[in-house]
Amino acid sequence: MQPFIAEMIGTALLILFGNGVVANVVLTGTKGNGAGWLTIAAGWGIAVYIGAFCSAESSGAHLNPAVTIAMILVDKLPLADAVAYIAAQFIGAMIGAALVYITYRSHFNATEDTDAKLACFCTGPAIRNLPQAFVCEAIGTFALLLPIFLMASPKIAVGDGSVDESQVLGLGAIGLLPVGMLVFGIGLSLGGTTGYAINPARDLGPRIMHFLLPIKGKRDSDWQYAWVPILGPITGASAAAIFYRLFLVA
Repeated sequence: MQPFIAEMIGTALLILFGNGVVANVVLTGTKGNGAGWLTIAAGWGIAVYIGAFCSAESSGAHLNPAVTIAMILVDKLPLADAVAYIAAQFIGAMIGAALVYITYRSHFNATEDTDAKLACFCTGPAIRNLPQAFVCEAIGTFALLLPIFLMASPKIAVGDGSVDESQVLGLGAIGLLPVGMLVFGIGLSLGGTTGYAINPARDLGPRIMHFLLPIKGKRDSDWQYAWVPILGPITGASAAAIFYRLFLVA
């Protein structure tokens, strides 16, 4: 697959599984109703893993404009490719959100809590303090990107016990599992403040779909908050990239 298609499919799957687990937990009458934050954090970790292993070979599995921007800053992606990557991510996020709505349409109709319906598409702060929420999103995304930059590829040891740096052990899809675990950990440890968007496409694309879709009894799409999960993740990712270049690159 070309990178655009890979990023679009990967991000659509990310949102389908990620926002899907939120819908399963918060909407009325689902089998998973009330399963709690642990289920949501685990579901998002799995969602990232699925999206990543479906797109990594063709695009590097960014699935996130903040990741794309960070990769530009550390010279791992040409600037000319960024527009296609980011466009694909937003399109994929909107497709994934629409699929969640189609899947859970009966439960959206049965749910009276308008905030719960919105939560199936995008994030919001537990305590409404927008500057603080911005800081939380920036820290969460910094905590996503820096470990990704530092993630080591397993090497093959040679006969004398030393490591041959030229031989990288290929683990295929299993090699992406640490990224899913990282997102799971961010959800458990840092996600309680804002719902940890840590991804502008993950939030804005589905927020647009919440605005457009004929969801029964929906509230407004909270555009006043929408800048936080866009600028916060971009700031955190850029900070991680700058830190990596200044202090960790030999």
